[in-house]
Amino acid sequence: MMIVRGGSLFMGEGFVEGLDVRIHNGKIHEIGADLSAGLYEQILDVKGDYILPGFVDVHIHAFRGHDVMQGEEAVRHMSRDLYREGVAAFCPTTMSASIGDTQTALSGIQSVIDRPEVTGAHALGAHMEAPFLQESKAGAQRKEFFLDPSVELFLKMTNERPGTVKLITLAPERNGTEDFIRTVCQWGVHVSVGHTAADAELVHLAGDWGADHITHTFNAQTPLKHREPGVPGAGLTDDRFFAEMICDGVHLHRDIVRLIAKSKGSSKAVAITDAMEAAGMPDGEYALGGQKVYVKGSEARLADGTLAGSVLTMHKAFENLIHVFDIRPEDAAAMCTCTPADSIGEKKAGRMVAGSPAPLTRWSRDFKMLGILD
Repeated sequence: MMIVRGGSLFMGEGFVEGLDVRIHNGKIHEIGADLSAGLYEQILDVKGDYILPGFVDVHIHAFRGHDVMQGEEAVRHMSRDLYREGVAAFCPTTMSASIGDTQTALSGIQSVIDRPEVTGAHALGAHMEAPFLQESKAGAQRKEFFLDPSVELFLKMTNERPGTVKLITLAPERNGTEDFIRTVCQWGVHVSVGHTAADAELVHLAGDWGADHITHTFNAQTPLKHREPGVPGAGLTDDRFFAEMICDGVHLHRDIVRLIAKSKGSSKAVAITDAMEAAGMPDGEYALGGQKVYVKGSEARLADGTLAGSVLTMHKAFENLIHVFDIRPEDAAAMCTCTPADSIGEKKAGRMVAGSPAPLTRWSRDFKMLGILD
């Protein structure tokens, strides 16, 4: 039990002073001015430091040696480790694999949703980044497992529990996509356009069908050209779409991050990590989707040089947005907390409101992370 006092709180649109936050049983219990401490309740004066709600990562495959595709225990490890990094909630993200392996991964995610870790980031639901993708834009995904969208297959992979999935990435040019998108959107699944050779017109059409998300914008998709705007051109100009961005300084040039931020604004630009198992680990040889990945510095690549996810963390993404990409702190905070939550219809995580999950993160006046508060 704790009351956090004297901070500058990110309240969704800006930083607000003069409010206390009571944290109890891993959640924000109350926000108000001059809250009275109860029995055994600590008051922590943060002396003007910035306080953010816990981060929300809607696209993360693995962390510290544990990969979503390994099943329930791996997702539990991720939940606990991400919490200590300041992440309040996440969407464990799958890779292309056999139907059976995908079933196992999704079943493990559902088990963590049903029985969450006591001190862990909340698993909000899966992000299925496969298998309805385009071979020519496979990236680090294994294209031998790619399939046309099918509601029947989707139900089989989710073990007849479509609610396990919060977000699914697909290529809208594949056969059967319109019926698939319209159906799963009715079940509350958000659809993201990604790993696709679609032109701009097809992206807008996918928006008509119900898609509302662009997966790692500019990566593994048709490029932006002056007469062929491709996926980025459509995604950045169509207000229905949230646009993911990997802010590690590797996947996107500084000007491209700023272009996404200016085009979409803080309410539609979504910071993600797309992290693989080497995130939080030293350089070396790792794996992603059964493929060897070589990590050096801030880059994770297959043997052929293809980028294979990232080693980014959400707190580093927030720092980069401010210090590398020159994004206003208020906008950067939204892009890492409430906007990712909004992109999948999540109403509690990523916000400074009663009932939101801990941890909060504490930042110095020059936006260097000082720790978590829970």
